[in-house]
Amino acid sequence: MNLQMLVASESHFLLRILNGSFQVLDSIRYQIDILFADFFCSNPSSKLINTRKDGIMRSAICCELRTEDWPSERNELPPNQGEDTGAVFNVLDSMLKDMLDRLKTMRERKSWTCIGFDSISKSKLRNDEHIIRALCKEGKLGPALSLWSKMIHKFVSPDIFTYNYLINGLSKAGDLEKAEWLVKEMLYRGPTPSCATYNTLIKGYCRNNNVDRALDIFSTMSNHGITPDRVSCNILVDALCKKGLVEDAKKLLEAIIGDKHDEEKPNLITSTIIMDGYFKNGASVQALALWEKLRSVQIDGIAYNVIIHGFCLSQDTVMVYNCMCKMLKTGITPDVFSYNTFIGLLCKEGKMDEACYMFNVMTRMGVCPDRITYKMIIQGLCMNGEVGKANDFLCCMLENSIIPEPLIWNVVIHGYGRYGSVRSAEYIRSKMVAFCVPPNVYTYNALIYAKINDGNFIEAHSLKKEMLLHGLLPDLVTFNLLIGAACSVGNIHSALHLYGEMLRMGCEPDIITFTELLKCCCILGKMKEAEWLFGVIRRSGLRVDHVPFLVLMKRYWGMREIDKAFDLYQEWLITKDG
Repeated sequence: MNLQMLVASESHFLLRILNGSFQVLDSIRYQIDILFADFFCSNPSSKLINTRKDGIMRSAICCELRTEDWPSERNELPPNQGEDTGAVFNVLDSMLKDMLDRLKTMRERKSWTCIGFDSISKSKLRNDEHIIRALCKEGKLGPALSLWSKMIHKFVSPDIFTYNYLINGLSKAGDLEKAEWLVKEMLYRGPTPSCATYNTLIKGYCRNNNVDRALDIFSTMSNHGITPDRVSCNILVDALCKKGLVEDAKKLLEAIIGDKHDEEKPNLITSTIIMDGYFKNGASVQALALWEKLRSVQIDGIAYNVIIHGFCLSQDTVMVYNCMCKMLKTGITPDVFSYNTFIGLLCKEGKMDEACYMFNVMTRMGVCPDRITYKMIIQGLCMNGEVGKANDFLCCMLENSIIPEPLIWNVVIHGYGRYGSVRSAEYIRSKMVAFCVPPNVYTYNALIYAKINDGNFIEAHSLKKEMLLHGLLPDLVTFNLLIGAACSVGNIHSALHLYGEMLRMGCEPDIITFTELLKCCCILGKMKEAEWLFGVIRRSGLRVDHVPFLVLMKRYWGMREIDKAFDLYQEWLITKDG
């Protein structure tokens, strides 16, 4: 297409040059007519200008009609007439030379303009392609497609790399229909899509959980003369394994590769994907069998991470230790993913001493812990009641210039609050603010819990007001904590006031809210309010457990109202069976 445009533009300039040349020749001819008429005729040239519409013949006729005034012989010319004739031809000669020079200059300018236009257009094309790629990287697909459309309207097509950037950007944005339309445009206009183009589109559909469409596109690649490569296979195998279709993934691989699959050495990437799928589906035996086949291949760190993760899923700590030792023996240093996977298993099993030991090994091996490492250890220590040690890890994060996310701060605050250290909880909150991490609803809930646990209900209510001042709305946990605290001291009026405020804020109560209010009413002997609340629970559509029934039955039993207690028991049995 670019060649056709170049030929068209060259033809256009040639026509313009020829047209200019003809106009120059007409002008020369016109000037000669005027000079000869002025020299040989007595009429001024202005008369000939008026008669030029009839061409040169009319000028010649005019001159012929005045031949009687011409001298019969050359020697009878008027005085100085010979000198005038030489001057006229000198003028003509200079005019012709001037016209030819102008024509030459015009042709040179046209030639240089053509060359300049070609270089400028190529530079503009490269610049537009770079802009489209940069816009796709930044996620600005609208301007990128707009610039692409302008290029197409100018009969200029970007290169295949630019198209791949556009298709990749559209696939990541989830606009797969437009991405597929671009591939069709490439087939129609050029350049021809490559295997990488189709791989990008297939990966987009797999990412969007549309594996069927990805398989359809994969099957059409050969129709357009494109042979799928290992990357194409790995994308589809990975998508099928994530859906739990490991056997289908193996069948697809065998169908693509054919009989050579068994003869060749197993591909490490493909085998790693399938092995990971086996582990995630609980098929550890098949995964280990595939691992044994990989002994003939140089195994990398990713394959080791997959098998470490598989042993962690089966909670086989001994095998994880063995794998990490084999990694070190083969010269592969475990990375942060390897350590995080193992530390996560140790934290889940409550083996915090071993988890801290692996943390120390990790740092000595030169592997820097990341946020996930610290998060798992701090959460595990707080759950085990070792809040002080968790705080040490929090300080270690800050020393390494890693600002913890709000969740980590909240875990430590909640840990201190649960074990009665309110001042330490408040200190962590103030430190959190000092490091420019704004407290959220969960932070305030942890502090409210600490205040209530310490018996300071007034400050707990003031924390709720502080939340509102900072633009944070109390959630269900906040109201349940405060209602439960009010009920525990028998302040039913405060509890009902909080219940009303909860409804006004659009926060729907749950079974815990109603159970706390029902318990308080029963303790205070306000059975009408208790029965009304139990009716609200029935009509709410909430899943009711045994606790509300047990609270009311216990109260009726204390009041010697055995029939009501028995009716509630039968209702509970029906609810339980339903």
